[in-house]
Amino acid sequence: MVFTVAIVGRPNVGKSTFFNRLLEQRKAIVDDVSGVTRDRQYGVTEWIGKSFNVIDTGGFVANTSDIFETEIRKQVKIAIEEANAIIFMVDVTTGITDLDQSVADLLRRSTKPVFLCVNKVDNSERMLEATEFYSLGFEKIFFVSSISGSGTGEILDAVAELITPEASEDALEKNDLPKFAIIGQPNVGKSSLLNALVGQERTIVSDIAGTTRDTIHTHYNMFQKEFILIDTAGIRRKTKVNEDLEFYSVIRAIRAMDEADVCLLLLDASSGITAQDLNIFSLAVKKGKGIVVLVNKWDLIEKETNSARDYEKRLKEKLAPFTDVPIIFISVKEKTRIMKAMEVALEVYENKTQKVQTSKLNDIMLKAVEAYHAPVVRGNAVTIKYVTQLPTHVPSFAFFTNYPDDIRAPYKNYLENQLRQNFKFTGVPIRIFFRKK
Repeated sequence: MVFTVAIVGRPNVGKSTFFNRLLEQRKAIVDDVSGVTRDRQYGVTEWIGKSFNVIDTGGFVANTSDIFETEIRKQVKIAIEEANAIIFMVDVTTGITDLDQSVADLLRRSTKPVFLCVNKVDNSERMLEATEFYSLGFEKIFFVSSISGSGTGEILDAVAELITPEASEDALEKNDLPKFAIIGQPNVGKSSLLNALVGQERTIVSDIAGTTRDTIHTHYNMFQKEFILIDTAGIRRKTKVNEDLEFYSVIRAIRAMDEADVCLLLLDASSGITAQDLNIFSLAVKKGKGIVVLVNKWDLIEKETNSARDYEKRLKEKLAPFTDVPIIFISVKEKTRIMKAMEVALEVYENKTQKVQTSKLNDIMLKAVEAYHAPVVRGNAVTIKYVTQLPTHVPSFAFFTNYPDDIRAPYKNYLENQLRQNFKFTGVPIRIFFRKK
């Protein structure tokens, strides 16, 4: 069982700043605007040799009819249920507010250990002011400054005391699982897909484009399948990114691609593939990620005999030259073929991580070279004597030849096609290098 700590509190007390400090990276978006963090954010951190999950939550606002604040309230309650311990964050500069009292009332009903964390205590005067928070009635109270990091060691020591060695090992093991990033334009159904797969409202879903601002990590472990799903904010063209906040969301979505092994590119069937979808696709290819294209809302399309086949053909024409990509037609709303999509994603992950035996590689590829020789260079025959797979994250192959700088793109494409025909690399970009023998 992985040990999990949730950071909760009203809006704008510094929860995300504290979360980023624990993870030693800018994973959660931090802004002076209240209510920036909407969904639960997950990360893994380590302290004195013990690893545990940390959940950052949106600001808790009781008794409000605002659509996002109502959803955030649900999310905070789910985070409290998921967690083994809770860090309740308050702000010394504002003192105890009615919203702090609301959160305190909620936490008092929980049986989980609660660490009251008074933030922004960065001088002796504020330390004196912070003593009023003892009146909230929590036994474990800590005074910290999330920005400078002072006091964070003490609260981490207290958390670490609760963690068994087994739980710490589980947290690290999760990081070795395949990671699938759900990417695409805003409002194509990325969060709905994640919720449909895990069977609960893991992320906030609404018809308002741009609801997901952060990347959301979810551990999936059902039906003998286990992986990490990463839901990302929709990626828009730069000209449409006006707010600073949305800009950071785009950066975070691109970083999620870096972290992922396989990208699930979600398209809207009614819109087809747009120029921006192609930009996202080519970015994933450049980063050497496995790719599965999911055409969502297929239930809304009027179909004829060969609708799927013709649609796939048009898609591949636009995706060229990299067309060896699985295309699955799904409906997240109807839950049609979503498990098939995950099975294919796992196959692509296996394709991406496979290592081809050097002897088998040479047997097949040298025959392909013999069948179709590289063009003659300045009257000299180009010979390829040996090929080997390089130890990289992206399937990469080195061909040793006498004229490495003179082999042109068409012959390189021929070799790639031969690799794809003879070995299973569907959904995975291949890199080919020519080296002097």
